[in-house]
Formats: sequence, structure tokens, C-alpha cells
Amino acid sequence: MKSIRAQVLEAEQNATLGTGDGERFSGYGVMGLPFSSGHVLAMRRFPVTSVGPGYTSVWLRRPTGAWTVYADAPPELSCARYFGAALEASVQCPVTVTWTGDTALTVAVADAALTWDLELEPTSISNAMTGMLTAMPESLLERKAFLGAMGAAAGPVLRAGKLGLTGSVPNGQGFRAEPRRLWFVARSSASLAGEDFGTPAPLRIQSRLGDFWIPQRGIFLIGASSYDTFDPARHLPATVRGTA
Repeated sequence: MKSIRAQVLEAEQNATLGTGDGERFSGYGVMGLPFSSGHVLAMRRFPVTSVGPGYTSVWLRRPTGAWTVYADAPPELSCARYFGAALEASVQCPVTVTWTGDTALTVAVADAALTWDLELEPTSISNAMTGMLTAMPESLLERKAFLGAMGAAAGPVLRAGKLGLTGSVPNGQGFRAEPRRLWFVARSSASLAGEDFGTPAPLRIQSRLGDFWIPQRGIFLIGASSYDTFDPARHLPATVRGTA
């Protein structure tokens, strides 16, 4: 069987946009990971998108609840396009993802002095979920009713709290998350400008951005996502509460 690293790099090299309507993204990332300090981190790597060039982003939630997204693409072509209304800041800067082993990677935002180390692991549950997801036809994973039911069932099974695979994001667009393969984060550490985040631990109150709930444990996914096509009459622009 191919290593996790090999599977992710293969997904990077062979990423294609699926069929269907709306704005589409294909790639991988960490859905979210809360720490004992109250910080939360997430990562997205989309080699291909239908709205612009591929990009990498890191989401940071501070213990105060304020969110910042760092991305190496402009806000209007990256995550702030959908989540900007809930962000304190959106910063365009280099974001790197470096594999340090078959199951280990480091995510870094040098401009913010942010470093995040992760080690992934497969389990019997993640293997079973991956087997089920890879066997599903794409047409099934595009159905909002099915994604809603799957998210409600998967949250308790994965011990991740609530999971939202469909719904609305803060800027108003509808979204669909279509996971294909997953692993758990076994170990992780992170720091921001010398401040250590402690150890992975669920938050007292689970965090969310619109209908997208941040899992209470680290889940690394390969898959795709799609959003309603931007409509200035119905959706908010990629602006944020603060400035960057």
C-alpha cells in the first residue's frame, strides 16, 4: 500500500476539477485541529480551482475567537472569498507545506512566525471510511441531502463533534465538501511568534464558521469542495473586519 505521503503527492499531481455547477476546488488539507491553548489551526492545499490559480492557506483561530486566514493567493481567489465576513484579517503571503516523512509534514507561514508540525496515522475507522468514500460515485457526493446525513453520522463515529459537509458559509454561498480519503492527526505541535499552542485537545465549545464546523480532533482529507457561483446581489465580497 502506498504511504500517506505518496497518496497526497499523487493527489497533488493528478488533481482535476470534478463535474457539476458552481465554483470548484480539488486537493487536500486539515479540516481543523484545536489545541489546549484555545488556538485552532486548519490548512487547505488546492492545486486546482475553477476561480483562479491553485493556492495554499492556513486558518488560525486565536483563543479570543478571532480568525485570520493566511493564503498565497489574493483574498478574492482564496478562502476569504467564502469566509471573509467571519475573519478578523486575511493576509496574502507565502505558505509552505513540507513533507518530512511518510506520515509527517510541517506547515509554515514565515511572515507570521507560525510553524505547525503534524504526524498522521491510519486507524481501522479511518480505513473503513476511506474504503466507503472511494467507492461512492461522484454524483452521490454532490447531493446536499446525502452530505448532510453523512456529516451528521460521521461526526460521532470519528469522535470529532459536529461535522458540516454542506450548508452556508459566512459570505452567503452554499457549500459542499466531498471527502474521498482521510487520516487522523496522531500528534501535533505549533507555535506563533514563540507562543506554544500546547497539545491537541477539543475546545470547550466547538468552533464553526457559518455551517462549517471545525472538528474537535485533527482530520486530514483528500477530496474536493464546491460553492455557489458568486453573485454580488446575494453574496458578500471577500472583505474582512480588520485589515492586512
